Amino acid sequence: MSADGHRGVGRTVSPVLVGRDAELERLAAAVAARPSVVVVEGEAGIGKSRLVAELAARPEVAGLRLLSGGCSQIREPFPLGPLVEALRSRGGDLAGAALSPVAGALGSLFPELADVLPEAPEPLDDRAAERHRLFRGLGVVLAALGPAVLVVEDLHWADEQTVEFLAYLLANPPATLSVVLTYRGEEAPAGVRALTARPADAITHEHVGLAPMDERQTRALAAAILGSAEVSAEFAAHLCVRASGLPLAIQELLALLRTRGALIRWEGGWARRALDALDVPVGVRASVQERVGRLSPAARRVAEAAAALQLASPVAVLTGVTGLSPAEAADGVDEVLDSGLFVERDGMVRFRHVLAAQAVHEGISLGRRQALHAAAATAVRDLRPVPLGRVAYHLRQAGRLGDWVDAAESAADQAFALGDDAEVARLLEDVLRHADLAPERRAALTIRLGWAASELLHLPDVGDLLAEALDKAPPGAVRGELRFLLGMQLEVTRTDPARRYRMFTDALEELAERPELAAWTMVALALPATMDVPSHERLGWLERALETLPEVGDPATRLLVLSKVAMVFTVVGDPRWAELTDRVVRETGGYAGRRREVNAYRSIGDEACFSGHHEVALRLLSKAMESAASADVTGGAEFRCRASMTIVAYCRGAWDGLGEEVEALRHGRSDRPVEVNLLDTVAACLSPSPGRLDAAQDLLREVVRRVGAMGDVDLLPFPVSMLLRVATARGEAAAAIAETSEAVATWEANGFWPVGVRAVPALVEALLAAGRPAEAAEVVVRYESRMLGLDAPLAPAGLRQARGFMAAAEQRWREAAEHFTAAAADFRRLPAPYEAAQADEQAAACLFALGDPAAEPALKAAITVYGGMGARWDLDRATRLARRWGLRPAPPAPSRDGANDSLSARQQQVARLAAAGLTNQEIAREMFLSPKTVDKHLGAAMRKFGARSRTELARHLDHPAGP
Repeated sequence: MSADGHRGVGRTVSPVLVGRDAELERLAAAVAARPSVVVVEGEAGIGKSRLVAELAARPEVAGLRLLSGGCSQIREPFPLGPLVEALRSRGGDLAGAALSPVAGALGSLFPELADVLPEAPEPLDDRAAERHRLFRGLGVVLAALGPAVLVVEDLHWADEQTVEFLAYLLANPPATLSVVLTYRGEEAPAGVRALTARPADAITHEHVGLAPMDERQTRALAAAILGSAEVSAEFAAHLCVRASGLPLAIQELLALLRTRGALIRWEGGWARRALDALDVPVGVRASVQERVGRLSPAARRVAEAAAALQLASPVAVLTGVTGLSPAEAADGVDEVLDSGLFVERDGMVRFRHVLAAQAVHEGISLGRRQALHAAAATAVRDLRPVPLGRVAYHLRQAGRLGDWVDAAESAADQAFALGDDAEVARLLEDVLRHADLAPERRAALTIRLGWAASELLHLPDVGDLLAEALDKAPPGAVRGELRFLLGMQLEVTRTDPARRYRMFTDALEELAERPELAAWTMVALALPATMDVPSHERLGWLERALETLPEVGDPATRLLVLSKVAMVFTVVGDPRWAELTDRVVRETGGYAGRRREVNAYRSIGDEACFSGHHEVALRLLSKAMESAASADVTGGAEFRCRASMTIVAYCRGAWDGLGEEVEALRHGRSDRPVEVNLLDTVAACLSPSPGRLDAAQDLLREVVRRVGAMGDVDLLPFPVSMLLRVATARGEAAAAIAETSEAVATWEANGFWPVGVRAVPALVEALLAAGRPAEAAEVVVRYESRMLGLDAPLAPAGLRQARGFMAAAEQRWREAAEHFTAAAADFRRLPAPYEAAQADEQAAACLFALGDPAAEPALKAAITVYGGMGARWDLDRATRLARRWGLRPAPPAPSRDGANDSLSARQQQVARLAAAGLTNQEIAREMFLSPKTVDKHLGAAMRKFGARSRTELARHLDHPAGP
């Protein structure tokens, strides 16, 4: 076989790379700058694999280990297939390496490496923890291999665990590793694109996009394939049009013309015998099918068998599908290899390009195609381990749907054992949508699908399948579980609250023998709703859940119930929330080590923040953050914790860099409404700070509408309060009151008084501005009466501030100032510095009216806070107030770092931690930020100092330049 992979004469591929010199230079340079990640993107047939293959001959990779694996369109329940392909033959390279014990977790994935891997550790009873240990083990092995290039091709077909591992790897790759990823941009899911959307500053990043060839490049490629100095310009132009500039199509058209005898030499070059003879459809289908048609009968059967198999296969498997004798099949394989349609690697053969395989497959008649797939299903069972995903695929293509269902279920079992919920959901959803199943089996598979889907960050839309199974299921626990799962689907997607509530109430009647699910259902019934369910009815479910708790034997479900009850108790002000929270902490040993425990801490922490328990929220969410990454390597738990930390940062006045953090997370990995709504709420509440109130008002109005419609009642007071403030400042208080009245009524109907009081000062101010003082007074009285006996830390400050507005409206300046001053002190204790600054500013306005000198320090305190937070709108307003009374506000006080004045407080903190030797990942966890936000702050600090390394940055911080 020649170097270009073609045997004999009549070359069908170019022996040299043509038209991609610049792209190859960029690829090689990036790979040499380790650690690095390079994306090679382009449509099918554009030459991604050829470009990457050329990398091996470059001097930049001399001495590097090339580790290569590819993703397949036919999924297997074995996760991480490309990594297994890339590493399973590296036993010799790892011999003698001092591998960490965690690498022993790879034993089941790499039986070929048993001699070099450490002893397998004891299994864990937490699938997420097992997966994290597996990822750590892969990282250890990649680091132990030394300088290397990991190539993962066709990432648009990657299984979810492969994408998750690459995200884990690229967050903190070994310093000696470069990663090359190829995919078709038009087919790559969002998770694949997000892998390299915002790479860390410390990682070299290159994106190589391959465009179709132009006429000049087409002419050069044709000449290289034909072994000639040139081809005619007319021929090249026509070839470029017919092939749409795709190198694969150019190769196939030339091969077809050659086999037709339609090419002739003309004065040292090549030309078409007749222009009209090249009347071939754009693409490759017709040319490939015609080339196959010119093969011998045995070779055609081999080509058709390979088209059915799709993936590289041993000759023995190929022979089994063809029905030929081994000798006939071997001759056929050699003939197809000689034609240039096949390539050979490691004793296996496949079509040179997947498009060629698809073209052949489409040309096979239905009956023949089904027979080939039936034979393929039998043949691939001889492989070890048995590729259950391929077996299921071939059985389905063969039309043997009953056998397909059995094989797909076996594949789902295997995927579940390996912790691959996404593959379980994909396999079962496919079966449920396309197979005719008995009601009992449909119900059983749908229940498995419902639980698998509930674990995914990107929730598949399977509500219709749950409903279909429910319609056919017999009464009893199975139907109760289906109702529960459908209710959970509606809860997570924030759709149809009335139907959701009905699903849960009906489920309870059939779950009498399932106390775990019954208690969980009772908690779900207590969650806030936009429908008209009396709050006492909802809260009654919490009491029933607590009564059922002793019957719940599963510790994970018991923890979930405890945390959810504590969560709701927090927002309704039931003091028992603190006792239940302490119980959660005790039962987990104060450490959230597993995903369910992380979720428990986060759930209570969220509601504690909404209710004004800002310090408790920070403590619980910090605990959750400590282990979120290890508890759930999919990134879901960590993402949710980071999203939750944004609202804590907002409430605590830590606004420096918060907008960037929110923006990074909004482009992150979740499409669940609860995270989207939370992040959009923080973004909307920050939007007035630059001073562009018209755009801010529009955004706030939209967020109030959407969050309210989806039933996230506990979030509503945040955007409602800010919308009322902005509208009042713009003279549109009456319209804003009308726009927010439904939201206010919703949280009041749900009994969320401790949460809703956050918006009372803004509501009272708006009512007064709209000339409705009686209604303002009624709001204050209503909240004061409803708050009696509740644990509501926001109430004293919020109600005092509201009373201050009422007194100021009647020019009772002294009384108003006292209310505002007391409110500011209460807010500071929470802490809620933004609200405290507003109260200080309002107190100053009243004190100025009295001529009281205490006005100046109060206003300066507000200005200092606004300036430190970057709240420009508030700062400008307070500054105007100061100037109106003859004060000249001082500029922000210089920092203690002298030359570090140009750095924000957050940038200084990141810079100091980086200079102390912490990695970006460690800084992110220390500061509860995403690594990408840390990268941004660190990059800004290094640019401001002109530092080229962390060592230089440390010197600048230790020895700042003088003025």
